[in-house]
Amino acid sequence: MRDTLPLLLGALPFALIYGALAARSGLSAVATLAMSALVFAGSSQFIAVGLVAAQTPVAIIVFTTLIVNLRHLLYSATLLPHLKDLPQCWRIPLAFWLTDETFAVSVHRYGKDDASPCKHWYQLGSSIAMYLNWQFWCAAGLLLGNRLPDAQDWGLDVAMPVTFIGMVIPFLSSRPAVVCALTAGIASLLTIDLPYRLGLVVSTLAGVGSGIAAQRAGRARREANRR
Repeated sequence: MRDTLPLLLGALPFALIYGALAARSGLSAVATLAMSALVFAGSSQFIAVGLVAAQTPVAIIVFTTLIVNLRHLLYSATLLPHLKDLPQCWRIPLAFWLTDETFAVSVHRYGKDDASPCKHWYQLGSSIAMYLNWQFWCAAGLLLGNRLPDAQDWGLDVAMPVTFIGMVIPFLSSRPAVVCALTAGIASLLTIDLPYRLGLVVSTLAGVGSGIAAQRAGRARREANRR
């Protein structure tokens, strides 16, 4: 929880704005809080609220939020080697509570070279901190919704991209990682206008592909030098 604290501050305005927007989108208070409690995915909740306000068919809302959350497949694949021996009673709640922020701090902890058998408890602590923080500020935004006119125009949502940048920088310790980040960033700018946020998926695949290519090129270069 302590290590996740800076990321909680980044999520605070994001959650507050979501609650305020949901209050004016046509969702009931119960539906707004239920979405936070059961979906627990900031980007998807923002998108869903906007689509609900536009009276978009439910199938389109489900499809769009599914696309946005496909990045969690990569998160889970990365964490699987560390969690595969845990029973389902652990893996299911850890999967539900997995967020970008919790992934960032947890994968760093799992990567430390020590023999602790309780690293999944560390992930649980981060997960609970993020979950409670998100629920509290979503509820606060909902209660203050009518008193926060044009909250989306305050610029508070800049805290989330800045938080993500801070999460990524410590991992840029190798050429493949830098290539991956730069490619994904450029691809995201080029695909920003794709419908249903498909640009996120395209950018992710482009970043992963370029990172793997850079890693293989580096390996081939080292092998050639040995000869």
